[in-house]
Amino acid sequence: MRGQFMMRPLILTLVLATTLGACTSHAPSGPITAQDNDLTHGNVQMQVQVGETTQADILQAFGAPNVTTIDGDGQEVWSYQRAATVTQDSANYSAWSILLAGAGSASSGFEQTSRMTTLILKFDERDVVTDFRSRSSNF
Repeated sequence: MRGQFMMRPLILTLVLATTLGACTSHAPSGPITAQDNDLTHGNVQMQVQVGETTQADILQAFGAPNVTTIDGDGQEVWSYQRAATVTQDSANYSAWSILLAGAGSASSGFEQTSRMTTLILKFDERDVVTDFRSRSSNF
């Protein structure tokens, strides 16, 4: 009778090992994005309108500029430059077990990209945008 009680924990352990071994784990497959960086080419095109957008609007949309200067015509010029690096590390692992025999496979990947965005704005004496240029580079 004592042998039957000893077999139950062993059988329970084998069942748990088989069940847990059949689990599969996957890392997220989508890219990680820098959502807190609003200075993108698309946002610039949507937010900045020549003759309408003010310095206050620009400050609210993109924050303080990196550099402010006055050009040869006396117009105030603001320059923004933002760099972002996106790193994606993914690992996939799957395994299965049948009683004491088992099999498994694993794969991993690493990807890193960089983006540089530059925005240059010119303002008139009323602090309204008179001209702007934006550029994005991915590498």
